[in-house]
Amino acid sequence: MKKKFGIIGNPIKHSLSPTLHNYWFKKYKIDANYSLIDVNEDGLLDVVKKIKKRELDGINITLPYKQKIVSHIDLLVNDAEITGSVNTLYVDDQGSVIGENTDVFGLQAAYLKEVNDITSKRALIIGAGGVSPSVVLSLQKSGVKHISIINRTKEKCLFLQRKFKNIKISEWDNLKDEIKNYDIIINATSLGLKNGKDFDFNFEQIKNELIYIDTIYNPLETKTLKYLKERDIKVFNGLNMFIYQGQKAFYLWNKINPEIDEKLVELLLSKLK
Repeated sequence: MKKKFGIIGNPIKHSLSPTLHNYWFKKYKIDANYSLIDVNEDGLLDVVKKIKKRELDGINITLPYKQKIVSHIDLLVNDAEITGSVNTLYVDDQGSVIGENTDVFGLQAAYLKEVNDITSKRALIIGAGGVSPSVVLSLQKSGVKHISIINRTKEKCLFLQRKFKNIKISEWDNLKDEIKNYDIIINATSLGLKNGKDFDFNFEQIKNELIYIDTIYNPLETKTLKYLKERDIKVFNGLNMFIYQGQKAFYLWNKINPEIDEKLVELLLSKLK
């Protein structure tokens, strides 16, 4: 029987997860299909029930459901348990719906492992939404000791501060003067997403050695990324993080660690032009 996988979120049309996973299914001769699943918040429980009944073999979760789906899941494991943020679901041998987080691995594998002397770096996370706990944990696992977070709604920052130790909350009003203190800035918001709003953010005082990471991959180059690139700042879009988190999810479902080959990258890039 053909296996069924998919991704839920809102918006969802921009997602390249079907392209990624269907490429690997074909490459490894797995009889499966991966599709976009359009569902609102009221339908999250129904999706989990379908997984439990094996009508779906696994799903990925993107914004804004990474935390909202948690109450419907039987068990959170590993990084999902620590962050309270889930992006991958599957059923274990006992029939329990398991929530995993592959975003933490994705960020580390794609970018953070390449940063020299990362333990001495000061990092700022912009945004305190669904992917932010994963960004915090990824930085902490990489050895970053000085982490600040900034968000329009301070309550979400306070939630993260309670969950993780040694997190500083930055104020928007002070950021213009403070921004020069950071070595790494990570955009963990949906600002810049295709057909959406971009930052209204002052980057004038940044360090020349700044590393800027965007968790967005569609478009490949947001206005902010383009602006910083023109200033010769080292920038990364979210494509590699997306690929690596998908690689780990594929392994959780199929017990195969899929190759990230040149043909796959070219295919994904062609979809983003």
